[in-house]
Amino acid sequence: MKKEVTLKESLFLLVALLAIIGACIIGIGMDPQIPILISLGITIVFAKSKGVSWERVHKGIQDGITPGLIPILIFMLIGALISAWIAAGTIPTIMVYGFGILSAKYFLPSVFVICAVVGITVGSSFTTISTIGIAFFGMGQIMGYHPAITTGAIVSGAFLGNNISPLSDTTNLASAIAEVELFEHIRYMMQVVIPSFFISLVFFWVAGHPQVLSTGNQINELVHTFQSSFSISAVTLLPVLILFLCAWRKIPAIPTLLLSIACTIGVLYIYHPHTSLLDISKLLQNGYVARTGVDNVDKLLSRGGIQSMMWSVSLILLALALGGLLVELNIIKSLISRITNFVNTKGKLIIMTAISSIGVNLLLGEQYLSIILPGKAFKSQYDEIQLSRKEMSRIIANSGAAFNALIPWGVSGVFIAGTLGVSTLEYFPFAIFCIVAPLLNILLGFMKKRAKSSQKA
Repeated sequence: MKKEVTLKESLFLLVALLAIIGACIIGIGMDPQIPILISLGITIVFAKSKGVSWERVHKGIQDGITPGLIPILIFMLIGALISAWIAAGTIPTIMVYGFGILSAKYFLPSVFVICAVVGITVGSSFTTISTIGIAFFGMGQIMGYHPAITTGAIVSGAFLGNNISPLSDTTNLASAIAEVELFEHIRYMMQVVIPSFFISLVFFWVAGHPQVLSTGNQINELVHTFQSSFSISAVTLLPVLILFLCAWRKIPAIPTLLLSIACTIGVLYIYHPHTSLLDISKLLQNGYVARTGVDNVDKLLSRGGIQSMMWSVSLILLALALGGLLVELNIIKSLISRITNFVNTKGKLIIMTAISSIGVNLLLGEQYLSIILPGKAFKSQYDEIQLSRKEMSRIIANSGAAFNALIPWGVSGVFIAGTLGVSTLEYFPFAIFCIVAPLLNILLGFMKKRAKSSQKA
């Protein structure tokens, strides 16, 4: 780089990019791909104006995209898994059994708690949302709940479980970056997770009561439709069992999803032995198309397939490319390093760590970088101020991984919108855990700051 990027230039560029993206998505209602593509073009022009070579521009884009390759492959496998689970009767069976167990009156708090338990068990918010979450989403629509609030309950539970699961990649990453023992990190997380859990539970308890519109007869008719159109049997739940067994054995996501897809295809052949290989390939590629004769059910269960994830994949590639270029130009790093100069108290350090994780999420849309960059930047400050690194690991987990679900161009936000068909801005107000947990971190920072001020006085 022939000319160094100044702090003012970095701030101006970032504010301009966020303004463009926000105005296009929120103001005009564009899909995120175009404003992010425009932002990428502006950043490239800025880089060339500073004398950056094309090789370095390409390197930044490639380095940005590389961390997203595994999540992208997981996205495609989840798309195939969803279509296979519907065709084999796995998701319809979960829904039919669910209607018999779950009360409509307590549906939302039940969804929140069950998704949290499943999230802890499998250690993946994505897997929780794309499996049990799909079934709950369908049940919520049939019961008359608004899709956005059902999505909020699913997302809140899934990310709560993900944040305290010893099997979660982001939980392990946060503890590793802070150099804190995993289960010590999880125990310390409970100071924020437990109050966030009860706040979310009360919210869904209150919000769920006036929502139910469907009568018992309507639900019974739809259950009959499921039973006449799909294979409703405990055997179809074998792919679910595979997921839990793989989680227990700590098998990574990609082989777990491949095993579950293979098991699901086996179940499909049990009930539909004349299915051809061509039919299977079309199912996995293009998704399942329901033809029950009931419009609500057909719309609900016509989904999945690798192609259904391509919208999400395109957005993630563009967002990661933009983020990678911003990192390559040292714009993010220089801002965070400047921030560390003003962090000289425990309260300020907690607050700025949380704000930095949220800021990286907004600018880069990548949950791993929102943990790694602030973690590496502030780690030495925690030692200097004699503040436990457990504090840092908790903050970057909540303000990094959990908050990513609220970013329309973030990896998690894109995945949720693509899987459930509800935009990030729609479910944002109802993803209570993802909002409350980072806010509680910042509140604790203010409390520590005030406590120190009182001691000085």
